Amino acid sequence: MSIRMLLKVLCLAAIALTVAWSGDVSGKWKAEMQTPDGQTRTSIFTFQVSGDTLTGTVAGARGETPISEGKISGDNISFVVVRKFQDNEFKMNYKGKVAGDEIKMTVTANFGGEERTFEMTAKREK
Repeated sequence: MSIRMLLKVLCLAAIALTVAWSGDVSGKWKAEMQTPDGQTRTSIFTFQVSGDTLTGTVAGARGETPISEGKISGDNISFVVVRKFQDNEFKMNYKGKVAGDEIKMTVTANFGGEERTFEMTAKREK
């Protein structure tokens, strides 16, 4: 094998590994956001990926909650978290785009009949 051919193969392998790793969300991610009253809320996402299925948990001030309906397609992820608050359940829909060590997410939730949408960015915990 010529050196030129070897360099081509190594470059293609490096590109393939970079693409594969950039879409891998398995592990812990941390997101902080400001509430309308100025408080900082922290969420810790723990993701596991199997094929195109995303599972895991979201932990925050009110404990840990499992992820449901999780999907991953390339760099796009989506999942649902159902939380309870004062005997009421509410569903939070997350949609995000992975870019290296960040996931930019849009969260849509229905709080007492009022739908709210907010943005958050999660960063990979090392």
